[in-house]
Amino acid sequence: MATQKQKEDLLETFKGPFFYRLRISGYGAESSYMNISKEAHDYWSAIKEDVGDSDIIQYVLNAEDYEWNDLASCEEFEDIDPGDIPRAAMFMHDENGVGSAWYEPLNEHDRNWAASMDSAYLTVEKVDSKDWNAQWIEDVIEHEDVSDFINRVEEESDGEHEAYASNFMTDSNPFPEKGQHICLMQSVEKGTFIETILETPLPFDQNLLKLQIGEAPNGEDLVFGLEYDGVELDQDGGDTNGKGYYIYFYEQEF
Repeated sequence: MATQKQKEDLLETFKGPFFYRLRISGYGAESSYMNISKEAHDYWSAIKEDVGDSDIIQYVLNAEDYEWNDLASCEEFEDIDPGDIPRAAMFMHDENGVGSAWYEPLNEHDRNWAASMDSAYLTVEKVDSKDWNAQWIEDVIEHEDVSDFINRVEEESDGEHEAYASNFMTDSNPFPEKGQHICLMQSVEKGTFIETILETPLPFDQNLLKLQIGEAPNGEDLVFGLEYDGVELDQDGGDTNGKGYYIYFYEQEF
């Protein structure tokens, strides 16, 4: 039988509140899905196949600084003459020839900024307060692959708990219409995408944590947020570093 001291120590262990810092880190991207014409799709797809995507990216990044008839003076292009770009392919320029920024394109179907589920990690640390600069006490979950975490929770609970909230979307209908031509521009980033402080009256329970997983318009699974005990956790932002730009062209098939 436990002594009175042991009972008191046990009660002290469960005396709240408790504070935990949760992070989702790894690789992800800021992604812009732009509706473009078939003419623009076909022109730039051929350029990408022929010389790569460097000049296409330069067009998207520099469009806001040049009207369409001044683009020939842009010196950032390497393999093509910007003066040869057909007007029909200038999807970053409006009908008046004014260029837009890649983060505010003319006809954007969707935009998201999130960690890729395939390269995202979960960290849970016990800390001493709910302040943003709370001091670390101990690791609870240390840089665990999110897919491994989801599988582990299900296995350890004999299938009674799921560690993800599925079908979480940035839009109620994230997919373009069938046959729509899309330019996907991505700034690939590495770092922390989600960080938040959880305050709870009882010690952290992994069975109460769910990752909000959603399918992006290109079919990629992304981690958009966290829930604990059925409540969506506020996000304190993230801290990432850009690793490069990538661009893709495709026709929506479904």
